[in-house]
Amino acid sequence: MDRENLEKAVINLEPKACGCAKTDRAAVEVPVEKLIELMRRLKSDDKFAFNMLLDHTAVDRIAEGKFELVYNLYSIVHGHYLMISCSIDRNKPVVPTVSGIWPIAHWQEREVFDLFGVLYDGHTDLRRLFLEDDWNGFPLRKDYSDPDMLTFET
Repeated sequence: MDRENLEKAVINLEPKACGCAKTDRAAVEVPVEKLIELMRRLKSDDKFAFNMLLDHTAVDRIAEGKFELVYNLYSIVHGHYLMISCSIDRNKPVVPTVSGIWPIAHWQEREVFDLFGVLYDGHTDLRRLFLEDDWNGFPLRKDYSDPDMLTFET
């Protein structure tokens, strides 16, 4: 399936989704309340067969007061890629876990939690992955500061 047809097919699955031109691959933005239902269908429906969650990350959209969560999927069967994104409130960063769909998400969600502070509802082991347990703050947030950070003057 080419990019345009893949986006249309996903939007047909979830009418509240919309295409987004953020990448050279097929990309769809979905409301967070529809995320889990859509992800389950994208994995289980033979038409899509997205059996791999390649990666998951977040983007701090501080000016908009939100985090954009990005999930990159791949179908081994069909050889196509799809980026799914959703936005959550930066002040209440909670999203359902997709680890029940793709077990690799356990690690990826822990990384996003550790560096951005996003909480995953239903995650069975949400704790820091890279940083010390007593670390204060989340270093990939744009407003993060630490007294030992290097700063650049312009």
